[in-house]
Amino acid sequence: MHDLTGFQRDLLYVIAGADRPSGQTVKEEVEQYYSSEINHGRLYPNLDTLVNKELVEKGQLDRRTNYYAITEDGLRRIDERRDWEQQYVEV
Repeated sequence: MHDLTGFQRDLLYVIAGADRPSGQTVKEEVEQYYSSEINHGRLYPNLDTLVNKELVEKGQLDRRTNYYAITEDGLRRIDERRDWEQQYVEV
């Protein structure tokens, strides 16, 4: 995950915690966390980066709406990140 921005990691976590969310659903969840509006010019290129890195897959719900789903590699990277964090932060 060292090659992702913090924003991309947040997108990955949101997608991992949802069942095939649309881009709009991901946007709403991230906006709630950030307490600010996320524009499409920021959201979709970052989602595409996650798809290109094969951490997320993208499919179609209908002709106008895409969904995003975490891949096995995406889940593995989240687990690795949690293990790394655990060295430094006790919960």
